[in-house]
Amino acid sequence: MRKLILASLTISSALGAQTPAAAPAPRTRPLRGSLAQRLTTLLDQPPFDRASWGILVQDDGGRILYQRNADRFAVPASNTKLVVTATAAVLLPPGYRVRTSLYVSGRVQAGVLDGDLVLYGRGDPTWSQRCFGVDTLAAGACDSAFTVVDRLADSIAARGIRRITGKVVGDGSYFEPVLVHPAWNAWDLNWWYAAPVSGLGFHDNSVDFHIAPGAAVDAPPAITWSPDLGMFTFENRARTVSADSGTTIGDNFFRAPGTMDVWAEGTVALSRSPWIESFALPDPNRYAARALEAALQRRGIAVQGGTASTTDSLTYAAGRAQPPLAEYLGRPLDDIIFPILNTSQNWFAEMLLKILGREFRGEGSWNAGLDVERRFLSDSVGIDSTAFALEDGSGLAAGNLITPRAFVRLLAYMRRHPKAAPFLAALPKSGQPGSLQRRFVGTPFEGRVTAKTGSIDRVNSLSGFLDRPNGRTYVFSVVANAHAVRNRDMLAQIDSVVVEIGKTK
Repeated sequence: MRKLILASLTISSALGAQTPAAAPAPRTRPLRGSLAQRLTTLLDQPPFDRASWGILVQDDGGRILYQRNADRFAVPASNTKLVVTATAAVLLPPGYRVRTSLYVSGRVQAGVLDGDLVLYGRGDPTWSQRCFGVDTLAAGACDSAFTVVDRLADSIAARGIRRITGKVVGDGSYFEPVLVHPAWNAWDLNWWYAAPVSGLGFHDNSVDFHIAPGAAVDAPPAITWSPDLGMFTFENRARTVSADSGTTIGDNFFRAPGTMDVWAEGTVALSRSPWIESFALPDPNRYAARALEAALQRRGIAVQGGTASTTDSLTYAAGRAQPPLAEYLGRPLDDIIFPILNTSQNWFAEMLLKILGREFRGEGSWNAGLDVERRFLSDSVGIDSTAFALEDGSGLAAGNLITPRAFVRLLAYMRRHPKAAPFLAALPKSGQPGSLQRRFVGTPFEGRVTAKTGSIDRVNSLSGFLDRPNGRTYVFSVVANAHAVRNRDMLAQIDSVVVEIGKTK
């Protein structure tokens, strides 16, 4: 599993699947009284009483069962992803797929491409090693890191091309040249959950460092990485320490600004099991080009000029005016939405937000995508425009604000919308693979809570649906802000809140 919590602003990701705070803490005696009385007992007991709580619960008929600060802004963390996925599910056509094209800047003759091969992306985030459904054994559910680039390389080989005199160029200019959100914490930018967002993306625009302790104390830990495409230099400055010592290397990967020089410091305990840290790379367009070049070379196709990248839409405009040499239609929209909701994949959410901006505003930017979201929430869902203020698609930005009432209204809208199937299917379900896999286990609501998790520094949230045994469904949003409680304890407390909600008839 990839790194989830790093420092002050961190991924609002699958913390439920990572943190063993699965079930609510056991109590010596059940809570008594009305729902309001029971929740007041939970929320007002130390240390949870110092948190800022926002909660709204309604039944499937729209009757409000409980509310607390339901119309006050809260930082939603990864609950923000509910907005971008709902917007995409409703506004984009059901068969929507992202198209990636190969263009030629030059000419092809006698098996030689005399010029550059231009890989032009339109925001497909699915070029990675992952499964796009809960059933990982289903046909076509899972891809390798090179599934897509291998298909593109096969297309080039099928055209009889054996040599490229120029470069393989990664052209990410379908989106804006701004690759990093200005509101993201600078330290986070080294990690996969804040990877750069461009028109091209390969392997989540990050590289996986595989780490294990060395053979003995004071030996360097064993560190390898994949995919290994020669994109950076790496220096291992870390050391193995005794089995009863701490492991600190996870917070000590660095890259010199403006360079591709990466190093690791810190310690690895001799008793530590091997694990993976995923590090973002700053040039996603060249990364994708380098992956394609490697795939071409495996097929015996020589590339004389190496690789390059661009975010300038004018550089290869003439080549894009000609028919493409080859094209690839990506996975369906359902498979883009699934990782965003099920495992809370930040980068997918940001790519989808820029897709929305490009498709509906003609500009693949954060601002354009956010404008599409605003209009959808206000005009289609009917949420008051003063009930939300969004900054990104994933929830990594701490400046995102939305009310619990807005979340409940959005969820109720999606539950009855005819195009909501991919959205609803992607939401994590308690006790099943995804970010709720270890939550609500052993409670009466194991398998009955379908909801989106969210966690960044001092923020936890959970919004979704609770299916009661009598066939009724409750829609809820629970957000805790400005707290100093351990993450696992706050998750358990939120779960206790939801369990008490479920007991209400």
